[in-house]
Formats: sequence, C-alpha cells, structure tokens
Amino acid sequence: MFRFHSPDAKSVERFLKSQRERKYSYCHQGKTASTPPKGFQVDHTRVKLGHGIDTFEKAKEALGKWQQFELGWVSARPTTTTIREGETVCVIGKAAGLHWLNAARIVYVIDDPLNTPKFGFAYGTLPAHMEMGEERFLVEMDQYGDVWYDILAFSKPKRWIVWLVHPYMRNLQKKFARDSAARMKRLVSEKVQQAA
Repeated sequence: MFRFHSPDAKSVERFLKSQRERKYSYCHQGKTASTPPKGFQVDHTRVKLGHGIDTFEKAKEALGKWQQFELGWVSARPTTTTIREGETVCVIGKAAGLHWLNAARIVYVIDDPLNTPKFGFAYGTLPAHMEMGEERFLVEMDQYGDVWYDILAFSKPKRWIVWLVHPYMRNLQKKFARDSAARMKRLVSEKVQQAA
C-alpha cells in the first residue's frame, strides 16, 4: 500500500486490523531460529554494542520499544506493540517520495535471562507486505560479557513492483541492517553514559 504522506495512527490501525487474522505469506515460520530455507536471500548483520549487563539491559529496552526501526526513512508502528508471539506490527518504509506499509506478525520471542542473557524476536511477513520471509532481532551477552546486536533475515520479493526494482530494494534491505545496527549502537552508548 503506497501513499504520498506518512500514515496517521488511525490509518495504521485500520491497516493492521485488516491483517491480524491473515496467514503468513511464507511457509517457513521459525526458520530464523535454525537454518534459513533455500530459495530465499539471506542477510546477516552482527555488531558489538559494548560490554556488561547494563549494556545488555539498555539494548533489551531499546529492542522492546522497537527503537531499532526509528531511522527516519523506516519505522515500526505502533511502538507500543508488545513483544509477544502473535502480535502484529506495521513497518513503514519511505523512499522516492513514497511511504509504504508492510504488515508482519511476531513468530517467536527469545527471553533468556540466565548465564549468557538473550532477548529478541522474529517477525514474519503477512499478505500486505512487499516481501515474503522472516527477520530476527536479537541482543545477547556472550560468555566474556560482550553484548551483541544480531539481525538475521531471509526474504524474497512478493509483489511485481519489488521484482521490477529488485536491486534498489536489496540496497534498501542492506541499508536497513547497517542503519539499524548503527542506531542500536548509538542508543545503547547514550543510555549507558546517562546512567553512569
């Protein structure tokens, strides 16, 4: 769904209401937790955010508020969407003077506070999405205390327009991963400094 203006909250809610009962647009739910399926493009981005439990907690908080999407040219709405299996969210992209809405549903959640803490979730595409596939967002602290932000996605074009501009869309996907990683790094660094 393309628009010339950014959608307001009511438009987003109407859009999500039309998608909540729909099935996923792909048949490999949960595969970002193991091995992505064949026939999809796989993107993996991993960046170190810092060190220690405070860094992990700040990263978890940012992920829980969908802040990894607040990039100026992409956003997730509503930002109050609970990180819980089955919740739907609207990812709004903006490029070439157009805004487009994409519907996704949370497939699974990772929340392991023990020894090497992990928090994250994966969402899968619904019919009103430009692509088909799944994307996982994860923050984790390794055995050495280093905290990492990890994005793993598999996707392929769903709509004819995406096939038409496929190289451009691939560039946007890669830009999202880079920008999201940089955003998380900056956010966590600022929050840790404020707490110090």
